[in-house]
Amino acid sequence: MEGKQEPVFTTMTNHENGGLKMSLEFLTCDIEQHVAVVTINRPPVNPLNSKVFKELVTVFNELEENSQVRVIILTGSGEKAFVAGADINEMADLDLVGMMNMNRVSREAFSKIENASKPVIAAINGLALGGGLELALACDLRICSEKAKFAFPEVGLGIIPGGGGTQRLQKIVGQGIAKELLYFGDMFDANRALELHIVNKVVPGEELLATAKQWAEKLAQKPPVALRMLKIAVNAGSNADLETGLTLEASSFANAFSTEDRKEGLKAFVEKRKPVYVGK
Repeated sequence: MEGKQEPVFTTMTNHENGGLKMSLEFLTCDIEQHVAVVTINRPPVNPLNSKVFKELVTVFNELEENSQVRVIILTGSGEKAFVAGADINEMADLDLVGMMNMNRVSREAFSKIENASKPVIAAINGLALGGGLELALACDLRICSEKAKFAFPEVGLGIIPGGGGTQRLQKIVGQGIAKELLYFGDMFDANRALELHIVNKVVPGEELLATAKQWAEKLAQKPPVALRMLKIAVNAGSNADLETGLTLEASSFANAFSTEDRKEGLKAFVEKRKPVYVGK
């Protein structure tokens, strides 16, 4: 297990109120041009432990309330790993009650990311194994380095994924492929991940963060409420029958239609100019 790092103060730049500060041990967060970049910093492979999960919840709560942030990028420090799984050293010492507590905080973190009102892009810079792949699957979009590697190796340790992997994976790749990846636990590369739609795009490692920021900046120019309604309709609809999903879509459509941004979007279209959205 890595040596304990000294807590760092991470400034979240906010042009509206001069910045927010919080004490973080394993995360950094930088905000620029409506885009927040959250980096998991536990070198060399950024394993997830209870403290990381709690800090993810704290940061995403802050970003949820920050009106200047419209898109979030989640990545790992260094070039070796996005997140190479959960911290096995912590897990090995837990009894059942301790493991249930860890599972509770991990589930809260993954759900917080999945249900954030703002788009979340995973920039996968290296290994995404076990809990690291589960973390990526909780994000809306995934861009990876061509050197990235993926796996759910849990069954080889006598356990199974406990952070949503058995559920989120099959919704993306289908049940048959999900069982193959989960049962065998074999490593697969970036091209295979792209083929299976686990990632949206593969780029050279040196272009990863820049590409993620390009996507984020493009999304930041979209109407925030409409994006939020899209996310609600897609996420909630994926767990519903068609008629219920259509009802959710109609409700989300009505909410988006009632905004000032809708008026601005239609007006800008008629006037043949670029719209300026304010998130209202």
